[in-house]
Amino acid sequence: MTTTRREQFHAMLEGETDVPAFLTSAWQHFIGHEYGAEEFAKATIDFNRKWNWDWIKINSRAVYYAEAWGSIYDHFDYPEIPEPKPIKAAIANPDDLKKVSVLDVKSTPEFADHLTAARLIREAFPDRAIVQTIFNPLSVLMQMALLPLYPGANSTGTQPTTSRDELIFEHPEAAKKAIGNIAETLAAYAASLVTPIADGGSGLDGIFLASTGMASEDYFDAKQYEAFAKPYDSMVIAAVNSANPRAKIIFHTCRQEAHPEWFSSIGAQALQWDQFLEGNPDLDAPFGIVPIGGASFTEFATEGDTTRIARELEETIQQRSGKPFLLAPSCTIPTPASDDALQLLRNCR
Repeated sequence: MTTTRREQFHAMLEGETDVPAFLTSAWQHFIGHEYGAEEFAKATIDFNRKWNWDWIKINSRAVYYAEAWGSIYDHFDYPEIPEPKPIKAAIANPDDLKKVSVLDVKSTPEFADHLTAARLIREAFPDRAIVQTIFNPLSVLMQMALLPLYPGANSTGTQPTTSRDELIFEHPEAAKKAIGNIAETLAAYAASLVTPIADGGSGLDGIFLASTGMASEDYFDAKQYEAFAKPYDSMVIAAVNSANPRAKIIFHTCRQEAHPEWFSSIGAQALQWDQFLEGNPDLDAPFGIVPIGGASFTEFATEGDTTRIARELEETIQQRSGKPFLLAPSCTIPTPASDDALQLLRNCR
């Protein structure tokens, strides 16, 4: 069996069989420590040292993509975690689509800070696989307009001044141009993340590409996702593959009826969906890709049901029957989270 947990992660996602049955992780938002490369890196390092996770998902603040293109948020006011209160949206109406240009990630503070933070986290955990979260380009466009990232959601309580249909479906070519510019920017960012430190990058092992709730309940149906998301997701994936052929892609599709079957052949080596929500398959679905799952993320709240967590973890491990997978909550755990719940996860061996 390969020696370090970093090597085990790569071996598992490359389809090798001489690997542990599972590798464990969890992630959350560090409210109050999300701004500033060093402060955010320290919060991430402290959390992962405390729980000694087998692999690390960097969980940056949810809105830094929109901030990069000009959205403004109140850093100190979080009406509902994980999003701070918006002050100004980068996109107020369809005319603003033409303002969405390709950004230089090395000189744009939001991306530059996260490249620095990723490098600091990499240096702290040379024996652990580390991936950075990146929202897919369609999600970023929606976020820039304060449009919900999940069907029916409006977590900030601030109403957008345009709609999904007006912004995207009524202006498809302008929307695609903007999404393409976002994708080109995120592709450069992802490539820099997985480039070795010696070559000027952050040295990460891959990315965690999140489609948020774009596929959930056909928020964007299969045809719409094919038109406005998939080609641009593929641009980011291709950039990672080109920059570092051994870097890994984890793809995440969120919420109920999340259509993981749409993403099993997108070019990722691992796939996460919430196995506990309506309309989603169990973790043993025959997608031919390493799945991520374990226990319902909502139960990791301080008032959550640890008995349910223990049961779901045991059932998930039994369901996989020794077939390698990544053991984790079904999504980002709440802030704050229960130490007792996290200890149950960490105790799985």
